[in-house]
Amino acid sequence: MKRYLYFFLTLTFLMLWSSCRKDFEFSPSTGNLQFSKDTVYLDTVFTNIGSSTYNLKVYNRSDQDISIPSVRLALGEASNYRLSVDGISGKTFENVEIQAKDSVFIFVESTIDINTLPSLDGTFLYTDQIEFDTDANLQKVELVTLVQDAIFIYPNRDETTKVIETLKINIDGEVVETDIEGRELLASELTFTNEKPYVIYGFAAVPEQETLTVEAGSRIHFHQNSGILVLNGASIHVNGAYSADQDNLENEVIFEGDRLEHGFSDVPGQWSAIWLFDGSTNNIINYATIKNATAGIICDGNPLGAPDKLTITNSQIYNSSSYGILGRNSSIKAENVVINNSGLSSFAGVIGGKYNFIHCTIANYWDSSFRQFPSLLLNNYTVDEDDNVIVTDLTEANFSNCIIYGDENIEILTDEVEADQVAFNFKFTNCLIRFDDYNDSFDGPNYDFTNTDHYVNVILNNDPDFKDPFLNELIIGDESAAIDEGDIGYALRVPTDILNTNRTMTPDLGAYQHVTFDEN
Repeated sequence: MKRYLYFFLTLTFLMLWSSCRKDFEFSPSTGNLQFSKDTVYLDTVFTNIGSSTYNLKVYNRSDQDISIPSVRLALGEASNYRLSVDGISGKTFENVEIQAKDSVFIFVESTIDINTLPSLDGTFLYTDQIEFDTDANLQKVELVTLVQDAIFIYPNRDETTKVIETLKINIDGEVVETDIEGRELLASELTFTNEKPYVIYGFAAVPEQETLTVEAGSRIHFHQNSGILVLNGASIHVNGAYSADQDNLENEVIFEGDRLEHGFSDVPGQWSAIWLFDGSTNNIINYATIKNATAGIICDGNPLGAPDKLTITNSQIYNSSSYGILGRNSSIKAENVVINNSGLSSFAGVIGGKYNFIHCTIANYWDSSFRQFPSLLLNNYTVDEDDNVIVTDLTEANFSNCIIYGDENIEILTDEVEADQVAFNFKFTNCLIRFDDYNDSFDGPNYDFTNTDHYVNVILNNDPDFKDPFLNELIIGDESAAIDEGDIGYALRVPTDILNTNRTMTPDLGAYQHVTFDEN
């Protein structure tokens, strides 16, 4: 009986399998393919830098399984495009199969040498085609890439493109070999102009006793793990100017990554930092946008600088994966500065120092489920390798006519280690601050908002009415609690806002005078 049952079940299974089975017989395509797009536009790339990967979907709308005899780039092996079909990379493919009512993805990338292209009004257009089938059944999809020329600054490499040049840095009078890939800028490279963008690989170092001058309208792009180092005795002067066209920022200096594709326009951490070394001096940044770095600016040392170690005005710092500005026992003067969306703090003045901010907007709308630091952090200590706490003077930290806000309840932290003869001086004057200590976790004089040694005319937890802080639009609207709340004395020091609007009559808090938002 068991043997008959086994035979019956086996026969039933074979019959069912046979009834479901389909023999895939692929017929040649007849020129009736359909595509997700007739032209694949690859976003602008720099010469010799690989693009992102773009996709094209090829549809077989028919009731028959088909085989495309040939899928190829029209320029063949000479093409600067690369294809991937069904996980196989190449430039020519044969017998690409698509089942009935199904589709297949083709992925497209490019790396293009601008020296091989004809110039067209200062831009360089590279095109090719993906050809499907041949003769009467031939179908084509266009490929188009705009290639941008640039001035490249990079350390020396050997034949296998391995970096063989690293920086030597003077630390306390001793020249130290480092593993930082990069080199010092040459004398001929110490002025960045707006004629072409600059692309920096590794760290470009401003040599001792030299000044890097960045002219208005310059565009500086950084490859991954790249940045600018300003060494002992050196300076950087960023001479941006107000731009009437706020969409294009034609006169502003922009520091960002070297991926020009739209999908990278707001991705944090694409490059390292502008790092002002201890001993660098008289660094000046005016009308700059610094975006998508690990730390926008690291400012080390010179806590009593005269002039200040860094003077930054009319500038914006966005999407830093750690800090917007990190001052470490340093001296910074900031006016009309906007900082937003930082993985840690938008501004941190740590290990003491001297900091003066007037009419600044210091905000943070980074994903609150990941962020553990407030928008603004002050402390006066560090911990050495032996776990010893080293306490240093916070000589002054003054924030006047500012907005300090974000999507966390606590957006300022004054983290003091008390010690005899060590100063911890800070003061917020006419500021809008988010500090909602709903469970009374913070006490002591540093968080007593009635203590006029630290807080004068502060507004707590009222809505600044930012236009869209998640998109780094920090201009304030008609409903802002910051309207008309500025101290006129500070406004007279900074008489126009970051958009060149006069504020001397009725100053608002922060870097912007309020506007009426377009409801559209």
